[in-house]
Amino acid sequence: MTGTELRQLIQTKWGYSFDVQLRRTQGKIFMLIMWRYLEQRSFPLSEAEYIEHLNAIASYLEAWGSVEQVQQFVSETKERPRLGKAVAIPIDLGDRASEWIVEES
Repeated sequence: MTGTELRQLIQTKWGYSFDVQLRRTQGKIFMLIMWRYLEQRSFPLSEAEYIEHLNAIASYLEAWGSVEQVQQFVSETKERPRLGKAVAIPIDLGDRASEWIVEES
């Protein structure tokens, strides 16, 4: 998956190029579809910066083997990003979780 393909997945589902973030919470990783989007005047990234950011996210998804998991979640969810509420997609790393999650001491 590329950043452009990730953008297309999000745009097809929700109609806008929403911001995407990766977050670690309670030892789990989530991909968050945020409520801000590229088409807003106040969005802090240019289109090129946005695609570059999505490319980085997509490369993590590829490395984790989570692309299909994300695609399936997006296609099936009835949730929608809205002000103050992101769509949280849990990323199941399976047995490889210890490779990616370093506990903070």
